[in-house]
Amino acid sequence: MESRAEKILVVDDEASIRRILETRLSMIGYDVVTASDGKEALDTFRLSAPDLVVLDVMMPKLDGYGVCQELRKESDIPIILLTALADVADRITGLELGADDYIVKPFSPKELEARIRSVLRRRVNKTSSGGFPSSGVIQAENLKIDTNKRQIYRGDERIRLTGVEYSLLELLVSHSGKSFSRAEILQQVWGYGAEQHADTRVVDVHISRLRSKLENDPDNPEYILTSRGTGYFFQRITQAEHD
Repeated sequence: MESRAEKILVVDDEASIRRILETRLSMIGYDVVTASDGKEALDTFRLSAPDLVVLDVMMPKLDGYGVCQELRKESDIPIILLTALADVADRITGLELGADDYIVKPFSPKELEARIRSVLRRRVNKTSSGGFPSSGVIQAENLKIDTNKRQIYRGDERIRLTGVEYSLLELLVSHSGKSFSRAEILQQVWGYGAEQHADTRVVDVHISRLRSKLENDPDNPEYILTSRGTGYFFQRITQAEHD
């Protein structure tokens, strides 16, 4: 029995971009559906159940930020933003709303294809370079990570993470106590290097999102700590804390 092709929803109000991406992505084996505005994007998402969304920011009816917010209320589907906005702060807004990554217009279709492959590979493999133990529960004070079910609990409350958030947590916990630079995290979790300083802000925003979900006081984190001048690390976990 053949496995189904992974489905990608491409959302952009420019017909030429939709045509180019639909053609190229279809040629390399993806099932592609498209939408031309934010409202249509939400309807198409609910009807077609895609595996990943490529989402333009500047659109009529409902912009990409609004679409991203709505999708995150009901799904942890990977979202890659397409943005023509020059201001880094505007790009970061999309990440803070739940996007996994962004790519700046004008962009190379090959670069977008590489980003898509990286995100979908991570979603399928469900592992990073280090990897959690093959089975069991990791306990770090009030935080519990069930590696069999890929579920995270803070006390009795289950915490829902997106795929990239889980991969980021996996990397840090698998090497608890070890500090990773932002560039190293970007390479290992997102699969590409930092060509400029702005790229590493992707890491900072996702660390902030993880802290907001996992920490009792995100401003004074106990689990995901900052290594001054270097990057981030997860508090050291002793062997006794692995069940």
